[in-house]
Amino acid sequence: MAEKPMCMPIQIPHDEDMQKGDSVRCLTMLGHFGFECLPHQLVNRSIQQGFSFNILCVGETGIGKSTLIDTLFNTNLKDKKSSHFYSNVGLKIQTYELQENNVQLKLTVVRTVGYGDQINKEASYQPIVDYVDAQFEAYLQEELKIKRSFTDYHDSRIHVCLYFISPTGHSLKSLDLLTMKNIDSKVNIVPLIAKADTISKYDLQKFKCKIMTELVSNGIQIYQFPTDDEPTAQANSSMNGQLPFAVVGSMDEVKVGKRMVRGRQYPWGVLQVENENHCDFIKLRDMLLCINMEDLKEQTHIQHYEWYRCCKLKKMGFTDVGPDNKPLSYRKSLIILKESNKRRQ
Repeated sequence: MAEKPMCMPIQIPHDEDMQKGDSVRCLTMLGHFGFECLPHQLVNRSIQQGFSFNILCVGETGIGKSTLIDTLFNTNLKDKKSSHFYSNVGLKIQTYELQENNVQLKLTVVRTVGYGDQINKEASYQPIVDYVDAQFEAYLQEELKIKRSFTDYHDSRIHVCLYFISPTGHSLKSLDLLTMKNIDSKVNIVPLIAKADTISKYDLQKFKCKIMTELVSNGIQIYQFPTDDEPTAQANSSMNGQLPFAVVGSMDEVKVGKRMVRGRQYPWGVLQVENENHCDFIKLRDMLLCINMEDLKEQTHIQHYEWYRCCKLKKMGFTDVGPDNKPLSYRKSLIILKESNKRRQ
């Protein structure tokens, strides 16, 4: 019989031996694995699928909601002018297919109609709340299906609410405070001072400070640009201190010197929309579209939608723990729910 080869034990060096200066043989990677291409794969797949972004514009009639959206995306979305004669607040929903450098964006813009035009403004915010909740409910129902199809599903949840504040120069209206208080837990609010060219620079700064003081004192949570990502932390931190943005929208081209710029012609001169010394339009566009669009979508899902989902399932009777405070499976939770419904009947 052939003798079995003896297996020599491999001696693994201990930490003490390594500290004494014993040489440890390190293995080096001789080949290329390729997982560094994962980001490129994600980018390519995302470009093929396209992106979606949903904006809610809340503000009084004629305050410049449609004009600002046109200016943001540098396109004419052909929205009809709204009337002031509406008995109730309504919503106008429009979806557009935009493309920039082979990147496709499905943009959904939801605008308020007749907001602030009624004598009794108590329930003016309710259609907005109902719409935001309805989009959460539609997504939850898709999640609860046995056969889900999120690849074909159009996510209509609102990613950001641009709240247009009238340029009074004094303080927020009661309607502004009431509406923002009722939607701040459901959507990312970015407050804007509309038609900011009607206020002087000195009064504008005072107005900004007054607005932020009133928001804090009334416990209203607005969207804060994230400062935990190193590349954008400094810019976002600076922009958080400049909220609300004072914006002016215009698609008209005006000649300034030898060049054409988007702006508004006045007897005293030209207001340039894309001049940071004139208004905060560039800051809004960069913060909203260039830097934080993905974070807005993420916050919508992990914060606002999760809160709605949690409240909804608890209201339906679902729970994560049983009577003994131990984790409960979905099947057992259904059994307990059915038993409790029988007892009620």
